[in-house]
Amino acid sequence: MANHKSSIKRIRSNERKRIANRYYAKTMRNALRDFRAVEDKATATETLPKLLSSIDRLAKRSIIHKNKASNLKSKCMRRVASM
Repeated sequence: MANHKSSIKRIRSNERKRIANRYYAKTMRNALRDFRAVEDKATATETLPKLLSSIDRLAKRSIIHKNKASNLKSKCMRRVASM
């Protein structure tokens, strides 16, 4: 158990940040799942920029690794191109 006031506060703030980060990551994963389910190229092309933007935001905030973000974006763009 933490002994210092600052340590106790850090534990509390880390927990809040962890929960928020989980929410953002899960939201992105759900959007990715919905994107992968789309079979129509027009719909996929329409939803792609918003998905890429959310992936970039998570990478910028270090919620996901920048290389993972790059890989996800690449796969999404290849999927749209191959439709």
